Amino acid sequence: MAPPTLTPATLTLKSGTAWTDAWRRCLAVAPEAFRDDRVLNLWNGSWQADGRTLPATSPVDGSPVAGPPRLDGTTAHRAVRASLDQHRAWRHVPLAERRARVAATLDALTQHRELLALLLVWEIGKPWRLAQADVDRAIDGVRWYVDGIEPMVEGRVPLDGPVSNIASWNYPMSVLVHAMLVQALAGNAVIAKTPTDGGVACLTLAAALAAREGIPVTLVSGSGRELSEALVRAPEIGCVSFVGGRDTGAAVATAVADLGKRHVLEQEGLNTWGIWNHTDWDTLTAVIPKLFDYGKQRCTAYPRFVVQRELFDEFLAAYLPAVRTLRVGHPLAVEHPDDPYPTLDFGPVINAAKAKDLTDQVAEAVDRGAVPLHRGRLADARFLPGQDTAAYVQPVTLLDPPPSSPLHHAEPFGPVDTIVLVDTEAELLAAMNASNGALVATLSTDDRATYERLAPQIRAFKVGHGRPRSRGDRDELFGGFGASWQGAFVGGDLLVKAVTRGPAGERLPGNFPEYHLMPSAA
Repeated sequence: MAPPTLTPATLTLKSGTAWTDAWRRCLAVAPEAFRDDRVLNLWNGSWQADGRTLPATSPVDGSPVAGPPRLDGTTAHRAVRASLDQHRAWRHVPLAERRARVAATLDALTQHRELLALLLVWEIGKPWRLAQADVDRAIDGVRWYVDGIEPMVEGRVPLDGPVSNIASWNYPMSVLVHAMLVQALAGNAVIAKTPTDGGVACLTLAAALAAREGIPVTLVSGSGRELSEALVRAPEIGCVSFVGGRDTGAAVATAVADLGKRHVLEQEGLNTWGIWNHTDWDTLTAVIPKLFDYGKQRCTAYPRFVVQRELFDEFLAAYLPAVRTLRVGHPLAVEHPDDPYPTLDFGPVINAAKAKDLTDQVAEAVDRGAVPLHRGRLADARFLPGQDTAAYVQPVTLLDPPPSSPLHHAEPFGPVDTIVLVDTEAELLAAMNASNGALVATLSTDDRATYERLAPQIRAFKVGHGRPRSRGDRDELFGGFGASWQGAFVGGDLLVKAVTRGPAGERLPGNFPEYHLMPSAA
């Protein structure tokens, strides 16, 4: 007699977490910033019902969410000029008052942390655990600066104009809001463009809470191409802070270099994990699922393993069981409405177009000779009955993507791992430096002396010994090598130095056309 077949439980949406629930709460918490079914732009110290609102959908299930109200270039220039007026007043506000206002903003963000996290779930597909972490890292990180800002600004003054922030969609709170509040704490007015692909409601709520406390924040939406003249090239701008891809970053870099403008440009690189004379496979197995957090949609993800050929069988024995444990699905789907939030490694990628692009890249790579080692099944993911799943991609692992494939030389920004095999240390270093600079890298080797000898030859800002490196928080510095970073490095007191002026002739640690200077604490 055949054993009974277990039928998976039908899932339902967790109680109180629908997009309509989140939107209703936004209208109640910040009615000045949310109106009917749209968000407003914030400039000249008030919320403006301008711009052309474009339709938007959630990657979670394809349902409608609030879209960005896109401004034209002329209005963006007006917003920048108004921000300069705010900047000229704010830079003279005493530090004690700036600290108090930023601290009050952090208290307000803490009060509404669950709503901010829920917006991140719907707008950019973050699982609940990671959405909360994004909010908490922003709050905790800025609080560290509030507590320690005095020595960081001693002998320094704010810039001559506001800081313009253009960031990707993946970390609206812990990257973008964190940077904005520290920039304001240091005496600058701040401007931010909402990411086109998601996060506008979360950022609008955060900006509303900051504006109530008197923080000089401007929040606008629009096409990067149309707004770049105002947000990058305008003479009023004191500094440009950019987080995104190399193509867009290169255009921004050219503009700021021509103008001699202060800049912080974080760009992508192919972060690699090398395996050489290594035997601690249990540690590697334990870390593999963590590397897939948020579907590897982050600038410090590790999409490439460079493995010593004679260790390949042992590597696979450690890697494959771990990758098969990954949990994927709708971030709010539960068996019973009052169940806890599901525990997932990742949900959807940012949109259906990205999912198709990744799927096509994998298919093309296999067609040209890459060997598929693992493919997750969408049927194993946790979904609501009948929901749209177009933005979901299950994890894939490929051996030896061909040089003609984008997966060979660029960061996929999704749950796709690639593996290349090497026989010599020279091949190891060449493969780990495939993208002309990276933000992070890791080398797993049993011999400490081997690590210390090879690590300086890996072109990444941070190199871990058998453990992943990340952006870091608080006093941990961050930057990049080669094409992965241009301008001033950040983290710790370097973030404050990047948005203030010090002694005449000061050379900030960073990656500039005329020099590359590593911080002594790196």
